[in-house]
Amino acid sequence: MQNLSHTAAGPPSVVVELRLGYVWTVASVAALGGLLFGYDWVVIGGAKPFYQAYFHLQDPALVGWANSCALLGCFLGSFLAGRCSDLLGRKRVLAIAAVLFLGSSVLTGWSHSFSAFVVWRIVGGTAIGLASNVSPTYIAEISPAAWRGRLVTMNQFALVVGIVAAQLVNWRVSVWGDHLDASWNDLYGWRWMFTVVAVPAFLLLVFTPLIPESPRWLVKKGRDIRALKVLTAIGGPRYGESELTSIRESFLLERRGGTWQRLHRKPLSKLLAIGIGLAVLQQGCGINIFFNYAQEVYRRAGFTLNQVMSDIVITGSVFLAFTVVAIMLVDRLGRRRLMLIGCAGIGTMNLLASLAYRAHWPGIWILFLTLTAIAFYAMSLAPVTWVLITELFPNSVRALAVSISVGALWIASFVLTYTFPFINQSFGTSGAFLLYGSICLIGFAFVFFCVPETKCRSLEQIETLEQLR
Repeated sequence: MQNLSHTAAGPPSVVVELRLGYVWTVASVAALGGLLFGYDWVVIGGAKPFYQAYFHLQDPALVGWANSCALLGCFLGSFLAGRCSDLLGRKRVLAIAAVLFLGSSVLTGWSHSFSAFVVWRIVGGTAIGLASNVSPTYIAEISPAAWRGRLVTMNQFALVVGIVAAQLVNWRVSVWGDHLDASWNDLYGWRWMFTVVAVPAFLLLVFTPLIPESPRWLVKKGRDIRALKVLTAIGGPRYGESELTSIRESFLLERRGGTWQRLHRKPLSKLLAIGIGLAVLQQGCGINIFFNYAQEVYRRAGFTLNQVMSDIVITGSVFLAFTVVAIMLVDRLGRRRLMLIGCAGIGTMNLLASLAYRAHWPGIWILFLTLTAIAFYAMSLAPVTWVLITELFPNSVRALAVSISVGALWIASFVLTYTFPFINQSFGTSGAFLLYGSICLIGFAFVFFCVPETKCRSLEQIETLEQLR
């Protein structure tokens, strides 16, 4: 347990004893959704040369479609997540996502036609869309204010663990396949790369019934007694009573018109624009190209296929290490400062990478610049975007507003992933990095002028401050 007092900005000071072991355990189960998201999202990069050979994909349009089709499912899942989580609760939607992950991973891996592969990738993308909304939202809604940044960032940490796991599985399967037979990876290796995700999906399905429902969703549905029980389990009786009072008051203040109508009025329309802008910026900075098109990026820098597979694992390891840095800093430095550092750092590295490709610098410099950009991304835009999106919106509209913001993220991700082969072919890798670097610098200005600081405030305090603007 840990003693903690509410800040002066909130309700009257209440000393509570947070049961952090319980909170971290509950958040860890929800973060399995992030792990599945990371694995299923990145596994496509390592499997690409093998399923591409199996399905005889050569047209850039088909290559781009194979890599990006899951993002349509991500958008669909994100579109459904807000309404479903409001109707069914956060827990049930996490369980639905687990079922979709479990089925789609096996059926994608053992597809024998390109059309079946695409269909099941889209189903898997739908699971990603659901998990990417509900996991961080659920964690934010059960987290005490002083720990919320770290706990929501833990979802990003789990996501990166999924990324690294996918990269390690891809690498080991490809090496193993090379030792077995020259054609084994083209026929079977890529299938196992997709199928492995069924294991954590099964774990999420088993553990989800064991965690409590979001107390804020329970209050919204009039189940105050159950909400009080959850809040008391988190921080003891005094914390439970204080938080329940704040949550009730926030809903009383919010009941003015329908959800959609309120999102079109200030200050919510402004917050929604910020949420959408942050989501688009996270993808527009271009970092995800390193995970979806690593072979094109690093082969153009002069690396062999085996070196590329090794470099992919290194990128994931850097991502993981600097996500830990984000966990340590997000509740200390604050969300806004980390976002500014990230935009400046990623933008600078992308512009230098553009110069490096144009001037034909040695491949080791390309690797250094891209790894540095990934490090900046891992400690800023990658995790903090999710933290801000789950914090910005009031209780009554959070699920829908997060759904819209994350839907915009997946649209931006689809555009990024689908267009890279064309940009790379038409303007070269140097031109692509020049574009992504410019977007980062625009993003710096956007964060500086538009994004508020939300650290160490309860969700209800943030809401009150926005209403007073």
